[in-house]
Amino acid sequence: MTNLEKNRKAKEVVVDEIRERLAKSKSVVLVDARGLTVAQDTALRKSLRKAGGVDYKVYKNKMMEFAIDGTEFAGLKEYLKGPTTVAFSYDDATAAAAAISKNLKSMPALEFKASAIDGEVYDAEKTKAIADIPPREVLLSRLLGSFKSPMSSFARVINAIAEKDDAAPSAE
Repeated sequence: MTNLEKNRKAKEVVVDEIRERLAKSKSVVLVDARGLTVAQDTALRKSLRKAGGVDYKVYKNKMMEFAIDGTEFAGLKEYLKGPTTVAFSYDDATAAAAAISKNLKSMPALEFKASAIDGEVYDAEKTKAIADIPPREVLLSRLLGSFKSPMSSFARVINAIAEKDDAAPSAE
């Protein structure tokens, strides 16, 4: 096997790895992490691990281009310029963006490039907005709370009417 063939095989392995990650992903976030110190990069990786269901990897842009070609993430191709780091979010579509967003203030060199969720591609500004969306569990609890509030009020009114009827003297 020649060096050229070995090199091609190695690239195919990387592209296949990216495709596997993409197939499992609910969202992909591209960031420019140029200028981060080793300590900052370590802290960022730690916060992404803590977010759960997020992988944070550095791939060559060309490998990413080959991997996203023909997928719902193909729209990210135009953002694959310059150093790019990729966060794959498997469980919660907003987890990676939210975890990265929490680090933006303490790491001014860190910048969103773009993201893709359900085939929709978002630029850096829209990705920041997505990062502010609470996790699914929080949204569900808010929704249930909003259902509970009117029902609780209704139950109190019915209870008050029942108590009023019980306290009223009988006409017999």
